[in-house]
Amino acid sequence: MNRFARLIDGLVFTPSRNGKVRLLQDWFATVPDPDRGWALAALTDGLSFAGAKPGVIRTLVLDRVDPVLFGWSYDYVGDLAETVSLIWPARPGPNAPPTLSDVVDALRAAGRSPRVPAMIAGWLDALEPSGRYALIKLITGAMRVGMSARLTKTALAEWGGRSVDEVEEVWHALEPPYADLFAWLEGRGPRPAADGRAGFRPPMLAHPLEDADIAALDPTAYRAEWKWDGIRVQVAAAAGEARLYSRTGDDIGGAFPEVVERVAFEAVLDGELLVVHDGRVAPFNDLQQRLNRKRPTAKQLREFPAQVRLYDILFDGADDIRPLPFDARRARLEAWFDRVRPAGMDLSPLVPFAGWDALAALRAGARDGAIEGLMLKRADSAYVAGRPKGPWFKWKRGPLTVDCVLMYAQRGHGKRSSFYSDYTFGTWRGDELVPVGKAYFGFTDEELARIDRWVRNNTTNRFGPVREVSPGLVFEVAFDSVHRSPRHKSGVAMRFPRIGRIRWDKPAGEADRLETLERMIVA
Repeated sequence: MNRFARLIDGLVFTPSRNGKVRLLQDWFATVPDPDRGWALAALTDGLSFAGAKPGVIRTLVLDRVDPVLFGWSYDYVGDLAETVSLIWPARPGPNAPPTLSDVVDALRAAGRSPRVPAMIAGWLDALEPSGRYALIKLITGAMRVGMSARLTKTALAEWGGRSVDEVEEVWHALEPPYADLFAWLEGRGPRPAADGRAGFRPPMLAHPLEDADIAALDPTAYRAEWKWDGIRVQVAAAAGEARLYSRTGDDIGGAFPEVVERVAFEAVLDGELLVVHDGRVAPFNDLQQRLNRKRPTAKQLREFPAQVRLYDILFDGADDIRPLPFDARRARLEAWFDRVRPAGMDLSPLVPFAGWDALAALRAGARDGAIEGLMLKRADSAYVAGRPKGPWFKWKRGPLTVDCVLMYAQRGHGKRSSFYSDYTFGTWRGDELVPVGKAYFGFTDEELARIDRWVRNNTTNRFGPVREVSPGLVFEVAFDSVHRSPRHKSGVAMRFPRIGRIRWDKPAGEADRLETLERMIVA
């Protein structure tokens, strides 16, 4: 466990991507099975322990530390794992520092047993602060070390002399601690078999279309289709098994059973997951009611019915058609759709256009109907995993903006845990500020340091880790759309808000009013 702690510390405090990759590759090369596999699972969200949750950690520390002292410490540090690792008063005893495998094996065997809290307390007693920190991150699943699952797999693939797409192709046929995967990457075993299973295939992605790109492109070489305001998904079905994957390869079928249960074919399809009412695509806010849930309620299934709008076909049965050009794949998709008529799915239409000016005019009206903008795809482009420059472009509509007043600030995570970097902002409704959104990016490190000082100097109240501030700092907030939301005090919710500009020059009283946002609402 101490070695795993050194890895986590290294990843947290190494700022560069390449430095993090080298640390991971050294781990894969020098740590034996199964420890290296358990670390890989932790960094790719492949571990979950039923009986070990943040609430258990909080209860344990409150049994040993004065609650007020813990509250002050948590407020100052801003991260549960870091706070507990530093404040934990270890009790002497026969406990020996556990290995990574010791922890994983014990928690997997214990399930929801009432022994779990005592086991964790014993491990915390035996470990130094860095080991406690790594232990808590491991068992709660909130690693936050600056390594996405994709980057972790990229480091693994480069270490094994393979492409990350090859690793992705077999990933869902494997289980932690990935002994077969390491054997393949080290040349000690065959490629793990994923054929005949409903596995994930890495998607093809698009580059943002810049003004300079348009002049160099031939409009007759491209096909256009709408970019719908949902989430990109992949439907994979083979050998009686059906799965629904997010763009990053997470299996989200449990949250959308009505999609998976209606699959009665063998194919791999690329599309957009949307909420649709009577043939009309609902705003993204409706889909958001279903996201990040393990299981939907009957009410959610009824009020927010999901379906997939298809863009492309990757496999027709066992036939891999990714090497075909886009026009041929589109014809194959249309023929497949006419033959199969899959329930809960429809085709995303192609958008005919006579030239770039005509397409720009169509894009200008794209804010209606849950459309984010346009996709441009070369007619001769094969379906290639990743983001190659040139074959596909996304031409999103311009963002909306509104001037909002900072209301609350909270500490960030990881390297931002010492700064107030998560912001809640509002607009005026009469003489009252009402919150309309939250954002935690869109500013430089220098700007963050200045905002942090302002927050500390203008705090008027505290609620645990959250600081309320006086109405004096204005943000220009950019967002994609705004929708009505009964869950919010203001009655509205922003889609993808981010800080566009910090208006140090603007008095808070001159910020926008709620009516300004309400006029932007998508019906």
